[in-house]
Amino acid sequence: MTRRHDNNAARSAILGKIRRSLSSIGDEADPNRTQARQEAQQRLATKPKGIVPKRAQVGHYEKVAMFMDYAEQVSSSTLHIGSYDDLPGAVTQYLRDHNLPQAIVMGEDPRLKAVNWRMQPQLVRTIGPSDGTDLVGVSHAMGGVAETGTAVLASGLDNPTSINFLPEHHIIVLDANDIAGDYESVHDQLREMSGKAHMPRAINMITGPSRSGDIEQKIMLGAHGPRAVHVIVIG
Repeated sequence: MTRRHDNNAARSAILGKIRRSLSSIGDEADPNRTQARQEAQQRLATKPKGIVPKRAQVGHYEKVAMFMDYAEQVSSSTLHIGSYDDLPGAVTQYLRDHNLPQAIVMGEDPRLKAVNWRMQPQLVRTIGPSDGTDLVGVSHAMGGVAETGTAVLASGLDNPTSINFLPEHHIIVLDANDIAGDYESVHDQLREMSGKAHMPRAINMITGPSRSGDIEQKIMLGAHGPRAVHVIVIG
């Protein structure tokens, strides 16, 4: 009897809280609810930022240098080229340096499609998502974070997410003008690019190659994705 009584009391308490919660929904006269609603609307409209570290609040050239420095510190390789015209040669040179076949998979990004890849006629390009058999994938990042050396990629047909994870080598192309100092600035770029109603399905923030220390606490590259990340900064 005692156990049943305790169960009934607990159930009544839970149901009572639910009833009180439901009864308050739509109660416009409740000043607490009105204030909470106004605060929520204000936050959505203004998008206030938290505390942002000062180390990346520097000039443009310093941000680019900081991005490349931090990217290399997390085992990425980097290259800075002058224009998109230099991209085919930079990609083929990376393939030669790593004894890889002259073949890549890439999405439908218009910046990559506009490149004159015929400058390297031996390079075979496959357009579309990776099926897991590709050794090298090429993606174009929407932005970079200087304070951590992180490349930010938005999912979609332009840059399929599978290219970020399945090939052993991931070449990330990044426009120098898209490098921001901090994550908050990249979030602003994303809102300006897509709008709140058309956000990409996924955002991948890539800081160096995939790694794991699960086995004997030894860092192993390529545990859950590419074992090599090469970032090419343009401009």
